[in-house]
Amino acid sequence: MNTYTVKKGDTIAKVAEKLNIRPIELLLVNPHLLDVTDYIFPNQVLTIPDSQANVLKSPFICRSEYGPTDVYKEIDEIKRNYSNKMTVETIGKSVMGQPIHLLKIGTGKKQIFYSGGWHANEWHTTKFLMTFVNQLLLHVKQNKEMAGYPVSKILDDVTLYVVPLVNPDGVELVHQGIYPEHPYYNQVLEINKGALRFEHWSSNIRGVDLNHQWPAGWEIEAEESPQHPWPRHYSGTGPLTEPEAKAIYTLTKDNNFAYVLAFHSQGQVIYWGYRGLEPKESEEMVTKLSLASSYLPVHTADSDGGYKDWFIQETGRPGFTIEVGVGTNPLPFSAFSEIWSNNVCLALEGLVL
Repeated sequence: MNTYTVKKGDTIAKVAEKLNIRPIELLLVNPHLLDVTDYIFPNQVLTIPDSQANVLKSPFICRSEYGPTDVYKEIDEIKRNYSNKMTVETIGKSVMGQPIHLLKIGTGKKQIFYSGGWHANEWHTTKFLMTFVNQLLLHVKQNKEMAGYPVSKILDDVTLYVVPLVNPDGVELVHQGIYPEHPYYNQVLEINKGALRFEHWSSNIRGVDLNHQWPAGWEIEAEESPQHPWPRHYSGTGPLTEPEAKAIYTLTKDNNFAYVLAFHSQGQVIYWGYRGLEPKESEEMVTKLSLASSYLPVHTADSDGGYKDWFIQETGRPGFTIEVGVGTNPLPFSAFSEIWSNNVCLALEGLVL
């Protein structure tokens, strides 16, 4: 048998996928691991069985968690394969100094912005956006239609901006848990009241909800939410205190987005309004997104402080929050098939609204 040294961002399912073995085989030869959901920590040494599995691989199948290390690896691959079709920029850094990447595809004057990975336990949105970007670039390179959309022609008129992962620190916490060498070990344990599981965590690493950070009714949302750092819903000491939110704010202010789509993962609905400030074309646009996805249009989530809310208030332009799944976050790996099939045409339709 061989050994494997756990790396930052690893999980049991990720290691198994990387080494082409089944997760259960890791448990069988590492008796300290009791369940496939157990956390594994950087520099931990695992025993690896010699056997390999014949696993079907597809970009539309999810067999393991998807987080910052996966995004960075895929971005490097995209740069190698499609360097003349897109550009990559770092628009800021997280609390822990991880890069927040922006991918730009297309050459058109119309600017559209997609974002995901806002909440730590909603990492399926990041995998969806990265898969969408990869498929979009592949079809452009081959000059083929994608689900009936002439994407090469569309991207002559449109430039798509994508930030697939707004909250890298939080996503990594959900995947790998906390360990003494982690720079926020004490703070995270205090916020989590000593609990050592993090599936419920949606905030950034400082316990601030990045989608409660926006100066659109922030005071109202903050008054109705936890009053100190919390695994979810804490609005912070003020709007735009967190570096992740500041990065998206600066990106938005520096560009001229015609509309924005923010991807989250609960409800299979599309929120499209904010306090009646949305433009009249928003209703027609959300109807098109709904028909492309089967998701239900809902005018408002009856909440404040969200990025979509602020964008509508600030610009008077359309903004949409896409809730891609249903169940308990984080959604199971198997949910990705539904997310892909119901949202790929939504994301394509989003380019031509």
